[in-house]
Amino acid sequence: MSSEPPAMTLEEQFGVTEQQIREAAALLREGKLVAFPTETVYGLGANALDFVAVSRIFDAKGRPRTSPLIVHVSSIEMARELAAEWPETAQQLAERFWPGPLTLVVKKRPAIPDIVTAGLPTVGLRMPAHPVALALLREAGIPVAAPSANRFTQLSPTTAEHVRRGLGRRVAYVLDGGPCDVGIESTVLSVVQQPFVLLRPGGISRTQIEEVIGAVASHDQPTTAAHPSPGMHPVHYSPKTPLMLVSGGAVPKSGKGAYLQLRSQPLRESTIVPMPNDPREYAARLYAVLHEIDDGGYDWIAVEAPAETPEWEGVLDRLRRASAR
Repeated sequence: MSSEPPAMTLEEQFGVTEQQIREAAALLREGKLVAFPTETVYGLGANALDFVAVSRIFDAKGRPRTSPLIVHVSSIEMARELAAEWPETAQQLAERFWPGPLTLVVKKRPAIPDIVTAGLPTVGLRMPAHPVALALLREAGIPVAAPSANRFTQLSPTTAEHVRRGLGRRVAYVLDGGPCDVGIESTVLSVVQQPFVLLRPGGISRTQIEEVIGAVASHDQPTTAAHPSPGMHPVHYSPKTPLMLVSGGAVPKSGKGAYLQLRSQPLRESTIVPMPNDPREYAARLYAVLHEIDDGGYDWIAVEAPAETPEWEGVLDRLRRASAR
């Protein structure tokens, strides 16, 4: 009779020891900042119930307090404890996509400080899928507010080295769990009232969501004060090197450039970086490629625009904000 092989430990899978998890969890409970891997990008975590700890996130990132933070939880039960209302739709989506790259915006309980939610009565909740993130959350025993572990508007980190280079000593501890699998941030969906609103496309596609709950609306209102979701600043996810979306290989006529290619050859000499035609594979590679190009001394990055389909929505959102200057 065959038997299941024993589950791999975090140390065997990711090189993260139980002692490292305990140390990181203790720092979170003490109000310190801890960077940790999720399946999307690395997060910069703090105790979501501690105003002072959360304020350190904004200071470290240079993030405006009009941009709310996502609160990471270790279970659906923890999410329900933080929600003033937990509609049946939230339960359906959590059971289908958690742990995973979907953030659900619901009405919050008073225990969550207003600094977490930009003063709004709602909060974004997510149960990450990365085993290191889940182990950290369970060991800490608290909800953890965690935006991406980078300076505001800059490229999101998908490796621990990206975090160290971007934030340096602003972080008390960096848990290195290897590269992130999904590669772009979570999808954010508001289920506060109907029609449900897709606030930010991401790791779960619109199509996947609509297969569970039917059609969802898009957020198209101008954002002048508190943002209903993170990632809504017009300039975001940006490399230091100027980035532009192009079609048909129409790259700039001068300067040293890198071209992220899907179909067309560039119309002049440049460094060609072939990108996957699959949107999931493309997303998983995107930030790592841009980090590498940023270190290459280029004058520009030209990105061949992907198709405008629901599957590419998250990637296109990141590229459009990265190209806004």
